[in-house]
Amino acid sequence: MSALKQYIDLYREHKELIDGNSAHTLNMQRLDALKTLEAMKLPPKGSENYETTDLEGILAPDYGVNIARVNIDVNPAASFHCGVPNMSTSLFMLVNDIYAESANAREGLPEGIEVGSLRYFAINHPEISAAYYGKLADMENPIVALNTLLAQDGIVIYVKRGIKIEKPLQIVNILQNGAPLMAVRRLLIIAEEDAEVKILSCDHTQNPDVEFLALQTIEMFAGRNSRIDYYDLEESTEKTSRLSSLYLRQEDGSRVLIDGITLYNGNTRNEYFCRYAGEHAELRLLGMGIEDCHRHLDTYSKIDHCTKNCHTDELFKYVVDDEAVGAFAGLIQVAPGADKTEAYQSNRNIVGTDSARMFSKPQLIINADDVKCSHGTAIGQLDEMQLFYMQTRGIPAPTAKLLLKQAFMADVIDGVRLDGLKERLHMLVERRFAGGSANCQTCRSACATPE
Repeated sequence: MSALKQYIDLYREHKELIDGNSAHTLNMQRLDALKTLEAMKLPPKGSENYETTDLEGILAPDYGVNIARVNIDVNPAASFHCGVPNMSTSLFMLVNDIYAESANAREGLPEGIEVGSLRYFAINHPEISAAYYGKLADMENPIVALNTLLAQDGIVIYVKRGIKIEKPLQIVNILQNGAPLMAVRRLLIIAEEDAEVKILSCDHTQNPDVEFLALQTIEMFAGRNSRIDYYDLEESTEKTSRLSSLYLRQEDGSRVLIDGITLYNGNTRNEYFCRYAGEHAELRLLGMGIEDCHRHLDTYSKIDHCTKNCHTDELFKYVVDDEAVGAFAGLIQVAPGADKTEAYQSNRNIVGTDSARMFSKPQLIINADDVKCSHGTAIGQLDEMQLFYMQTRGIPAPTAKLLLKQAFMADVIDGVRLDGLKERLHMLVERRFAGGSANCQTCRSACATPE
């Protein structure tokens, strides 16, 4: 029996409850999602672009789904210990997949921005939500189809034309429960013409002994001459799985930075689908993963250059140790007529042990002549000559390895355009390589042996 059947049955049996605890805009797309899932077979592990990810295995456990919207007995303000607490941000939360916000979250926010519960935004602004929700995310993607079938809420960030948000917005996704749970969350980001916003999204698991699945779909609209910075920081546990799909559409002159940083995780697949819909737009897509123990991180990206004069810089880096597995598959596609395209893709990796595995597949498909494009990959170990040189200068071998790993990740962190976050990330990465634990109070990072 397909792992999808349990969720299809859940929806069929509790359709009224699921719809009743959501909004019309979200409910209108569930039937299409249901039809798609009923006809769908999950791509097996080892198939194209799923070389290391077993979707069937990730979705098979009997996770609870909070369709009745029962409040979990947790105080986010009291129990949340973020690794970047000293940054001045407007703090909004999803406790599993139920919306919450800090008492002073809206202080300093100008008029012209809507941020809060996606459900209530869809109720209060049905025309706006209907114009954007579900317009980018591809229902043929099983992550999107399942998310669309079951998502009842999420967070919306809607920045109106010409509004520039100086204070970063922080979204904290907290997983907390006494039994296995799947959190189904949706994020809708809309920056209209000439708008600017910086967003930090953090994933934290507070109970390391419970299995969780975070099922996430993000739709991001960058209007003409807008600017969006989106930082995604994952600090979960080895029993946490995450399936995340991000869809981006960029209009003329827009500039977008996406930086995904995985410090602690269990089994993660991050997908990025980016499309240029206007000229003179720019995208920087960065990411890094530190994988040890039995952790797994899989990244897939697809960037469509459909118009002229657009620029992409893509860089992903991994450090893989112990028995961990890393994977990267990236495709940059240049359409006919998309002249003056500049697109650069790089995946560089360090594999620290014989039992660790790294899979890399960068790709370019170019159907235009007047372009500048390149792609490449490198998989290796720490430079023995550099290690030897540092030890001859009195630096112990463990410290030398730590310094080289930090230096390897530096350009991904230096891509961050928030000084406070950049400084904090350098510290977090140093602590991670030194064997420190995750930053949530109850998290642990010991290399547990699978049962």
